[in-house]
Formats: sequence, C-alpha cells, structure tokens
Amino acid sequence: MSQDGSTTPTALPASWDSRLTTVLEELQTLASEVENQPDQLLVLLRRLEDLHRTVQDGPFRASLPADRGALFTLLQSMEKSGGWPYIPRLQLRTFMDLLQSGEAGAALAA
Repeated sequence: MSQDGSTTPTALPASWDSRLTTVLEELQTLASEVENQPDQLLVLLRRLEDLHRTVQDGPFRASLPADRGALFTLLQSMEKSGGWPYIPRLQLRTFMDLLQSGEAGAALAA
C-alpha cells in the first residue's frame, strides 16, 4: 500500500503514475474549492462514478485475460492489493435516516 492509501497490483511506469497523481491532485483541489457546497460535491461524485463505470465496463473489461490461468492470477493480484475498486454509493434512504437521527438527537439535547 502506498503512502496515500492506494494500492497498486503491479508496478506502473513512472510517467503514467506521475500523470495519474497530477490528475488526482487536481480533482482533490476541485473538491476543496467547493468544500461547503454539497450540490457541487454531488456533481463531482457523480462524474467520478460515471468515469469508474466507463473504465470498468470498457477498457478494463476488454483487457481481462481470456485464459483461465491468467484471469485467476489477475484476481489473486487484485485480492492481495485491496480487492475490487468499488465506489460505494450512500443510499438516499440511509442518508435521510442518518439526518433524522441527528435531528432527533439535537431535539433531545435542547
């Protein structure tokens, strides 16, 4: 695991890793710029999720090995390096329940 908490199943070329780091830092800067603007942060999260699905369903799926042995090796590597890169989505119902419980707690404290 790297210093930033990410995992990498295989070594990446330094130039590619550097470009990726730059893009990720820019995204972090964008998020910081709208830190207290939930509507803008939601747009960012939705776009990141869209990108995740596009890469997953396109280039990643197309690059999976057709050979069972090679696929098994890739899956083992993924498991060792942190598993599937899933972006969990907070369900709206869960968010509303959390909000209500916070309001209930605030009402009791008053």
